[in-house]
Amino acid sequence: MNPHSEPSKRTGDTNSAANSSPSSAPTPSNSPRPPKPSPPAKPPNTTKPSRPIAPSGPTDSTSAAEPAGPADPAHTTTPSALSNPAYIAGCASPSDSSHSAPSASTDGSTSPSADAQVTLRSPAELADALPYFLGFYPDDSVVMVALHGERGRFGGRVRLGIPSDTAQWPDVADQLADCLISAGQERDDRPAAIIVYLCQEPAAGESGKDVKDRLRPFAQRLRTACGALDVPVLEALCLSNGRFWSYCCPDFRCCPAEGTPMVMPGTSVMAAAAAYAGMQVRGSLKEMEARLRPRTGRRAVEQENMLDAAAGALVPRMLERDGAAAVRRNTLDLAGAMIHRFRQDTPSGSNRARDACDDALITDSEAADLILGLQDRVTRDRAAEWMDGSVAAPALRLWRALARRCAGGYAEHAVAPLTLAGWVCWSTEDGPSARVALNCALSLDPDYTFAQLLHRAINEGLDPEPLRRCLREQHQEARAATEVPTSSSTAPAAKETPRPTKRSGPTRSGAAGRPRGPRGATGPGSRTTDGRGRRRAGRDGSRR
Repeated sequence: MNPHSEPSKRTGDTNSAANSSPSSAPTPSNSPRPPKPSPPAKPPNTTKPSRPIAPSGPTDSTSAAEPAGPADPAHTTTPSALSNPAYIAGCASPSDSSHSAPSASTDGSTSPSADAQVTLRSPAELADALPYFLGFYPDDSVVMVALHGERGRFGGRVRLGIPSDTAQWPDVADQLADCLISAGQERDDRPAAIIVYLCQEPAAGESGKDVKDRLRPFAQRLRTACGALDVPVLEALCLSNGRFWSYCCPDFRCCPAEGTPMVMPGTSVMAAAAAYAGMQVRGSLKEMEARLRPRTGRRAVEQENMLDAAAGALVPRMLERDGAAAVRRNTLDLAGAMIHRFRQDTPSGSNRARDACDDALITDSEAADLILGLQDRVTRDRAAEWMDGSVAAPALRLWRALARRCAGGYAEHAVAPLTLAGWVCWSTEDGPSARVALNCALSLDPDYTFAQLLHRAINEGLDPEPLRRCLREQHQEARAATEVPTSSSTAPAAKETPRPTKRSGPTRSGAAGRPRGPRGATGPGSRTTDGRGRRRAGRDGSRR
């Protein structure tokens, strides 16, 4: 089992416990060393930088399969203020036994001299903040968020699909708690407390209260698992059907049995901070995964038949001399033409409407040729060069459309376009969408190396620019290699073997008897070269 982590670049915990204020707090830095704050009343806590750790498998698992063993700890550092408006630093201590949620502040700095902070003080605000610091609403998921420092700064988080088999809940709870807490210990930044979210929509005939009651044993097991590792759970919330319930508060005056309605979307302080920082919630996890699922029904049967025909025609082509190179060129040429076609037609409307327009832009035959061609590693790596600039958006639309075309028995062929989609999302700073795409790829093929490397890089908070630079250099080398045969084929025609510049012989008249040696300054020039294989012009119209 590999829980989903939401890491990002490290920053120092520069919030003091007593006298720090938004105007005096230093700006978070991406440097491993915490920035030097202004002199506070108490010295701030700083975290010791260390090498981040990432899980080695998919980012999450929504199936009910039995856990395969302890999950690797995920990198659980604090996101920078500008890249994530949900960087939360609270003032409630772990020993606070009251029901009030930790007062939290969200960094959203706009200048190098001060930090803008958002404070969260109630379970309602904590419930509303969840989709903003994940980037999407986590359907059917358990999310655990670590709190660090005396002010309860939100740090690392893990997400996992809630197992449908209740017998797995104890093992899952133990592994999730160990994953989140051990990651902090590896960085010498052990969490001071944890907040737990259980998100699940009611099934047919259920209500939100039924979901809350059904998941109560799981919530209690998570609290016990964290307590066994000496890290308390400050709050455990159940989010279902537009309401939330607290598993930690027994007072029905503040936490009624029918639940508390969630705040209106876009009206909270967190929504305002996210809008100011340019962040957005990309919908629910199910909606994001639906954009990558293969088509079904009659259209799926037609696409599968076309894939069968294309696969049968591909084998003889590959067996020809230089057949593999020809197939690679044809695949890349077709992909480039498709990206140009997608650029010329940008759809609008909902995600479903845009995806339907994209599906109409590519035929079953073109999709089949591209899907089969991208199974080649060299072709896939060359296709990864379309990752930034004006081609990034149409390339992402193409990879998603191809993933939806991998129907029936060709479901595993979607790993290549899914990985390319995850790479483009990460390259364009869309981490949540990248994680979803890579998780879908790894759920189909856990050993797909490219997806594993990208997943690890995202979890370690690495910068995609070095990989982008490498792909740009690869593209330039490939272009130079295609130009070399053309220039080399014309080069020999421009060169001739130089002839001796001095040769004695009698003087004869006529063109046939023209002397081959020099005649002096006033006579016609001889055929000489400049030492570089090119003829030098003589006088009286002699040839170059």
